Amino acid sequence: MIISASRRTDIPAFYFDWFLNRLQAGFVDVVNPFNRRQVSRISLAPQAVDCIVFWTKDPAPMLGKLDRLDSYPYYVQISITPYGSDVEMNLRPKAAIIKAVQELSSVIGRQRVVWRYDPMLLSRHYTISSHLEWFKCSLAQLAPSVERCVISFIDMYAKAEKNTQGLNLRELTEDEMHELAAGLSGIARDSGVTLQTCSEAIDLEQYGITHGACIDGELVERITGKPIRIGKAKSQRPLCNCVESFDIGQYDTCIHGCRYCYANAGPEKARFGFARHEKGSSCLTGKLLGDEKITEH
Repeated sequence: MIISASRRTDIPAFYFDWFLNRLQAGFVDVVNPFNRRQVSRISLAPQAVDCIVFWTKDPAPMLGKLDRLDSYPYYVQISITPYGSDVEMNLRPKAAIIKAVQELSSVIGRQRVVWRYDPMLLSRHYTISSHLEWFKCSLAQLAPSVERCVISFIDMYAKAEKNTQGLNLRELTEDEMHELAAGLSGIARDSGVTLQTCSEAIDLEQYGITHGACIDGELVERITGKPIRIGKAKSQRPLCNCVESFDIGQYDTCIHGCRYCYANAGPEKARFGFARHEKGSSCLTGKLLGDEKITEH
């Protein structure tokens, strides 16, 4: 069993103490986002969990507490992008986040730290040339700390369309994807960092960029030293190469304020979800009321 923590919110940045409490309790409750009376109770006992995959934009709250994860194989994916507070409203300075990534890698090793340059978008301010310049500077700092960089191009889902109004952000054309991929590949050459895409149809292998996976069965096998006998995730997008996992997050709970985010309906709803969090609860926000149907995994 692989635990995803989480596609739906930033557990390391905002809820890491709660997560450590759940490890100690041995289980976590995940409420169905469409029916609060349907609850999945997922075992977090070390003998039940094969790997934990963390997703975050800022791993700093994990530092100093990593010994609490010693019973679990895990790796950490960190999204670091060139956007300012106009797009990512509540993030710490990127230099501070990069420093936290470097410290994290020094403790757990670069094999278990993945840089996500995700999503890539364009506007009058965020151009192909500015992406390449920012990537070059960031790669110089991150290359000793990561083995791979996973890239993706923004898809303007309905939530993103709504939340980015006024910013004039846009998706890339196929020609622009090729231009950006060629530039990124040239910069990354000889850096020791492999480039991969996430859920992208476009073939960029001519630039040495392969199709990757976020919940990566091959990486889990490397980290655990065990073969993975689970299939491709059925609930994800058709182009997703991830293997099956249990996600323990909840939507509308991340307060980074990234305006392109698909996991939040809007900043006010995210702040409301965050305010309902209780560190001692079995679920991420609120509490179970007693009338739920609980299915154990």
